[in-house]
Amino acid sequence: MTYHVSLILIYSIYRKWGRVHMKINTSRFGEIEIDEENIIEFRQGIPAFEHLKRYTIISFEDDDSFYWLQSIDDGDIAFILADPFNFTVGYEPVLPDSVLEELKIEKKEDVLLLSMLVIPDKIDNMTANLAAPIVINMDKKLGKQVILPEGNYPIRHPVFAATAREGE
Repeated sequence: MTYHVSLILIYSIYRKWGRVHMKINTSRFGEIEIDEENIIEFRQGIPAFEHLKRYTIISFEDDDSFYWLQSIDDGDIAFILADPFNFTVGYEPVLPDSVLEELKIEKKEDVLLLSMLVIPDKIDNMTANLAAPIVINMDKKLGKQVILPEGNYPIRHPVFAATAREGE
């Protein structure tokens, strides 16, 4: 009998240099190896993906402005993220105290704040969600997509239009 594992994640955990590593199969990157210390827990998941709780960040090799938030639990799910401070002026999100407590944030140096991107067919029309950033406590490896209660930031902020204006 032949078994097909096309959409199933295959976990292979082993010890390497005293650390626990995990291999997962992804649709975008093929098989990748993750250090378990780099797994970020989203206790409530991400809206519409509440069942997926574990992610890791993958950097673009040639561009440190963009990242992938790759699900550990479903290799087909990955979100493209960007540092919103690279393409916005006046973006000053205020995180509610409840979020600081939930993510156990004690120092602002531990916070990584990124925006989810939408990339349409015409890449020049790429937008970023500034109203609901991904907030990660890099020290505790806890993350959450936070809907900002203040600031009136757009859900579809044009990335390249803002960059072009700032460069003028």
